[in-house]
Amino acid sequence: MTKLFHVSDVHFGAEDPAAIAWFSERVAAEKPDAVIMTGDLTMRATKSEFEDGGAWLAALGVPVTLEVGNHDIPYYWDPIRRLFSPYSRYAAVERMIERPLDVAGITVVPLKTTARAQWRWNWSKGKVSSGSLRRALAIIAAAPRDHLIFVAGHHPLIEGPVKGTARTRNGDTALAALARAGAHAVLSGHVHDPFDIPVARDDWQIRLIGAGTLSKRTRHSPPAFNEIRVNPDRTFETLVRTLSDEPKHRISETTAAMPSPRT
Repeated sequence: MTKLFHVSDVHFGAEDPAAIAWFSERVAAEKPDAVIMTGDLTMRATKSEFEDGGAWLAALGVPVTLEVGNHDIPYYWDPIRRLFSPYSRYAAVERMIERPLDVAGITVVPLKTTARAQWRWNWSKGKVSSGSLRRALAIIAAAPRDHLIFVAGHHPLIEGPVKGTARTRNGDTALAALARAGAHAVLSGHVHDPFDIPVARDDWQIRLIGAGTLSKRTRHSPPAFNEIRVNPDRTFETLVRTLSDEPKHRISETTAAMPSPRT
């Protein structure tokens, strides 16, 4: 069995020390094959927050891929940095950002869902650009045909079963394109509550899997991360791991991956 830990929204600067220590302990004890971090590593995108978050991820000692969240871009009150050098503070995590992973028959594909500016007031919401989608589709096309394809981005592509919203522009279009390309799941964060739901697009079922938060900014769930278990027969399931009296519970059916439509 292959085990992936899916974590999101740690928000260094507003992190929960007990929760991040607990996650580190679980990684050390259980040795997952990889950690997928779907954004908002920091709270205000400061250099010190990236250094603290990068040191934490590096110390896990397993392969890590990191997506950029809306909190990982300088805020509106620093418009020059946000528009012209939004990624200048990433040195501590640069090697992890949007890093494709190949792990035991699984290809993890990064998908950028943030934008430094948008034609709407709330820039914290998601956006999938044509370039970001094109890069993700190219990685999928190059992946071995028998691999499971897990796409990782910060914002849910469509609205899910939780109260938090992403309102991701071009999200449904991207979801349909990823389904046509044969992606099996899209992993995300942003809403701070976990979920795993199947969605049908073009006669293809794709799973949308959201992780909770390890920050103090919890919403309707205690601090949590996802454990994704992938079996040799290509079935996979999601378990939510919580820092609570209910430490682990399944939120998905064990689902077999469909034959890939990729040609």
